Amino acid sequence: MARTRTIALGAAGVVVAGGAGLATVGLGGGEPAADRGAPPPATAAIERTTLVETQNVDGTLGYGGARTITGTGHGTLTWLAGAGSVVSRGRSVYRVDNKPVPLLYGRLPLYRTLADGTEGADVLQFERNLRALGYTGFTVDKTFDGSTAAAVKRWQDDLGVTETGRVEPGAAVVAPGRIRVDERKASVGDRVGGPVLTYTGTSRVVTVDLDVEYRRLAKKGGAVEIELPSGDTVKGTITSVGKVATQAQDDQPATVEVRIAVAGGKEIGSYDKAPVAVHLTANRHTDVLAVPIAALLAQGDGGYAVQVVEGGRVRTVPVETGAFTDGKVEISGSGLSEGMKVGVPS
Repeated sequence: MARTRTIALGAAGVVVAGGAGLATVGLGGGEPAADRGAPPPATAAIERTTLVETQNVDGTLGYGGARTITGTGHGTLTWLAGAGSVVSRGRSVYRVDNKPVPLLYGRLPLYRTLADGTEGADVLQFERNLRALGYTGFTVDKTFDGSTAAAVKRWQDDLGVTETGRVEPGAAVVAPGRIRVDERKASVGDRVGGPVLTYTGTSRVVTVDLDVEYRRLAKKGGAVEIELPSGDTVKGTITSVGKVATQAQDDQPATVEVRIAVAGGKEIGSYDKAPVAVHLTANRHTDVLAVPIAALLAQGDGGYAVQVVEGGRVRTVPVETGAFTDGKVEISGSGLSEGMKVGVPS
């Protein structure tokens, strides 16, 4: 689905996007009607208001990118968590030789054997998990000592595995938090030693591949509106903006990945990998004068003017344009003020 761009960020962009509309109502180039004394067919008041420029981009509503869990060690897979299931700390992700391989939380993989005398950040991470699972009698620090080994044996006994007091690579899966199984990559009966399954986070997110030229519109913490396939809209908050641009093909623009947390539950239902429209707020122009876009007269020098109607008289006033949005345009010019009437097509 092509990315849509619905609002031009300058006067030139509006000529391209809305020029046909201007020509239709007779507001193209040439001598303004006011100079010939012809009154406009209708008028509209100059407003003092706030205009918000927006940019519509395409996104995907799902659970974010998937990561792969690879089994290590020896044995046969005898059970795997199903696609769509959620696994929390201490629960089994899969079983090898009918022995559970539980989930632990953290950033460091279980890359080495943890045993009496082992020290390091991975020991601290493991001991924090052990404590969170309710085991006590040891100090949570970077040292794996005899008291830690004793707690590990109690944990292993509860799991129904051999009570060694040691933690081998492959004895547990480590992920940043709760996981949602995305897809099984192996089957019961396969030997351990390759990809077992893929997983995502458990929170719904919208991912946008944003053209780098619009990167300034996406700021971490910024509020956005998301239009769902059903037509309903929900609020979202930008949680991350990529710093590295990628280009899928030579003829395609470079993009950065933007991630958006989604509010609400009922509205988003069970959508997964669903296309959505994301409304980004570009700029907010406060306390400005605005008129309908149709009130603009295209001048021969490339500029614009409006017809001001006062006391039955019509005069043409050159204007500078600003934001274009929601059918209105920001204007400024000599002698213009809120409440004045300007000519518009009938």
